[in-house]
Amino acid sequence: MLLLDTHALIWLVEGSKPLGRRAARLADDALARDQLAVSAISFWEVAMLAREQRIALDLPPAEWRLRVVGLGVHEVPLTGDVAIGAAMLTDFHADPADRLIVTSAQAMDAGLITADDRILRWRGSLVRHDARK
Repeated sequence: MLLLDTHALIWLVEGSKPLGRRAARLADDALARDQLAVSAISFWEVAMLAREQRIALDLPPAEWRLRVVGLGVHEVPLTGDVAIGAAMLTDFHADPADRLIVTSAQAMDAGLITADDRILRWRGSLVRHDARK
C-alpha cells in the first residue's frame, strides 16, 4: 500500500511538474494494483488551500474529491487509534495534518510519498519516498 501526502496528491492529479518520475511511477504502479491511498485529512487540506486561494482547482473541492476517488485512489478514514497515535508521535513537528497522515501510513503499514523535508528527515519508523524524485 502507498499513501500520498497532500501535496503529492495534488501534483499527481493536476499533473504538476514537481512530482518526480520515480514518485509518479510508484504512484501509477500502486494505482494499477489498487494499492494507492490518501488520508481523509488531505481532502480537508485541499479544501482549505482552495478556500484561501493558495491553489486553484478546476472543480469545487467536493467534486475534486469525487474525481480522485473515482480514479481508484482509496480514501483512508481517520480513526480514534490514528488520532491517538498522531498525538503520541515523538520527535515530530506540530502540524496536526502531517501527524495524522504519517500515523495513517504507519497504521496501514504503507509507504508515504512526500516532499516534506521534515517528514523525510524524521527518524521514526516509516517507509518514505521523496515526491520530487
